[in-house]
Amino acid sequence: MSIIGIDLGTTNSLACVYREGRAELIPNELGEYKTSSAVSLLKDGSVLVGAAAKERLITHPESTAASFKVWMGTEKAFSLGGRTFKPEELSALVLRQLLEDARRYLGEPVEEAVISVPAYFNDDQRCATKLAAQLAGLTVKRLINEPSAAALCHRQGAQTGDCQLMIVDFGGGTLDVSVVDCFENIIEITAIAGNNRLGGDDIDRAIAAHFCRENGLSEHRLDPVALASLYRQAETAKIALSGAPAAAMALQLEDRQFSLVLTPPLLRQLCQPVFQQVRAVISRALKDRARTASIDDVILVGGSAQLPVFGDFLEELFGRRPKVAAKPDEIVALGVGLCAGIKARDEELQDLVMTDVCPFSLGVATCNSIYDKTPHMSFLISRSSMLPAVHRDNFYTLWDNQRALRFEIYQGEGYFASENLKLGELEVQVPPGPAGEQYATVTFTYDIDGILHVSAKSSGGDYRERLILNPHLHLTPEEQHRALERIGQIQLAAQGSQQEQFLLDKALSLYQQSLGPWRDAIGGLIYYLQSLGDYSSTARRRAWAAAQERLEQIEAQLQADPLSGDGFWGDFDPYEDTEDEED
Repeated sequence: MSIIGIDLGTTNSLACVYREGRAELIPNELGEYKTSSAVSLLKDGSVLVGAAAKERLITHPESTAASFKVWMGTEKAFSLGGRTFKPEELSALVLRQLLEDARRYLGEPVEEAVISVPAYFNDDQRCATKLAAQLAGLTVKRLINEPSAAALCHRQGAQTGDCQLMIVDFGGGTLDVSVVDCFENIIEITAIAGNNRLGGDDIDRAIAAHFCRENGLSEHRLDPVALASLYRQAETAKIALSGAPAAAMALQLEDRQFSLVLTPPLLRQLCQPVFQQVRAVISRALKDRARTASIDDVILVGGSAQLPVFGDFLEELFGRRPKVAAKPDEIVALGVGLCAGIKARDEELQDLVMTDVCPFSLGVATCNSIYDKTPHMSFLISRSSMLPAVHRDNFYTLWDNQRALRFEIYQGEGYFASENLKLGELEVQVPPGPAGEQYATVTFTYDIDGILHVSAKSSGGDYRERLILNPHLHLTPEEQHRALERIGQIQLAAQGSQQEQFLLDKALSLYQQSLGPWRDAIGGLIYYLQSLGDYSSTARRRAWAAAQERLEQIEAQLQADPLSGDGFWGDFDPYEDTEDEED
């Protein structure tokens, strides 16, 4: 039985396995390593996960969801086709698709996984990730911070000498920055900082908002289909600027067309608010690091980190150009695959040592006197402490004949306890006596998987301990059974249907984005695709392959010049080679 590594991303998710001495990415049904983190509910009650679902964000926005990872650990709800889903339930469906792909590819059972999370995920978000895995039928062997996984993979591949690196992981919805010390066979994370609500999606929203301002539109008044199309074009134009001097956007609303030409200077201007937040995160990571030696290299990972405008910003910040990691979209997944190999005790990885740090400070609410009505934080474990971490402190009674000490446990950096995330509470009995005489010793133990164990022993001998588990996300056996039953009743779309559904929705999406002869030609192709139901499997495969090639050509030309009215069918006949054939 294999242990797999999973990079559960905001935009894309990947699975990886360590075997035959290397980390190996697992392809999905489409033969691709990246599976879009999107879920779409079909009319028959089954769900599509991946590229086919992503296309339906435009064609069927009312039954499709994406970017739900940023809402993990919250009460946010998504409505798909009249059914309500929590973020962890949607993530469970993505994990289940990755699990099915892994089982099919490996040809053996898979029930355990190492899953990556943003380094700055708090307890709620980490617990939600574990719950998603639980609902998908997976046992989580470990949660690993995404930049830590990237550092592990980079170090294994680079084989450089001792150095101090900064890993900047800028994805679709999250930003993580880690400072990493590498020496001999040890990879030591010395500081982390991040923002769980900052990523490439924010750049897309800034572009879309500027498009609306320039064209006198109200973004909030656009219907879901038009808004989804606008966001998709913003993303496409942003990416296109990686290799082109300009990118055009166009939006058709009833009988009017609106347009915008995006250029690198304009994109840089729109990115300024996002980049200022990036700067603050980098500054915090540098201040928290264990030693002040200079950073040898800045390594960029994640989809958004590849944008030239982001590299320009960091070059100005550091005075030199950062390095884009080899396989920046896959490096986290490959690192998680290596971590899975370590968990499986693979002989080739036994000498490799990787340490991590606590992303948030942990402590208890305390008061200075009986007149203090606003509890403040007393920290036992500070952020960036190396894991596993153990710390203890004594806390004393505030008034005469006090018989108990109650400790509220929090995670966060705020001075006042109410500013932070409450994780739980613990109470011990103390003998009566003068104020300040009786006390309790509180011990925090925070392990490598981000699990907090709290114990308290009073001066009178009373002892209590507690494993801090989020009460909203850790289910009772009965609740777990009901949740598993609910998610288990939802069937993934049948194998083999993903590619055809993806192509059809791709065509429908391009149809909505196009005009004139483009639209007429794509409409003809849609009609053709819908007429293939009675063809034999061989003929269907040939026809869908030809349709896929034509759609890719159309999409490339539309992205280059969406307003072009030039003929583009050439000699291509979508109806050729579709005669019914025997298998």
